[in-house]
Amino acid sequence: MTDQVSSTQITVEHVTLRSTKSFEAVRSGLEAAVPPLDHAYAGLLLDGQVDAARDLLERQAPLSIFGARDHGGLLRTAGLSRKAIQYDIGNPLTAARMTRHVLSAALYAPIRVVLREDAEGGVAFEYDRPASTFGQFGNPEVDAVAADLDDQLRSVLARTAA
Repeated sequence: MTDQVSSTQITVEHVTLRSTKSFEAVRSGLEAAVPPLDHAYAGLLLDGQVDAARDLLERQAPLSIFGARDHGGLLRTAGLSRKAIQYDIGNPLTAARMTRHVLSAALYAPIRVVLREDAEGGVAFEYDRPASTFGQFGNPEVDAVAADLDDQLRSVLARTAA
């Protein structure tokens, strides 16, 4: 049996959105604007309650925080003291709108966003623009959803950073 491996080079647009606010102010603003995802939908799906899961997801915010990790805390293992939180932000129904056309789009849904403070105290969000990551699949339906996601994500991050 022969393993088949293929690879494709893609161009990704990386976005840095700076803020003059403190790290704590931006973090609390983001977490107020983008609520945590209610993961109860997953249990409903496991129980075969697809309609109830969809109803629950439709009642949630357009963007939710799937999870967050304190990457700054992790850097303590390297003897560094930095502020950095990795967020997974998105919407399960939005992800399904893309992955129904191209299942590989699941690789980028939800979107990873980093809120970080640099060594000089500057605060910024960083993320890879959804239209560029999802665009590699060359699917017009996925591209349309990714463009909407671009607008939603940039809007909420810009409002939070301002």
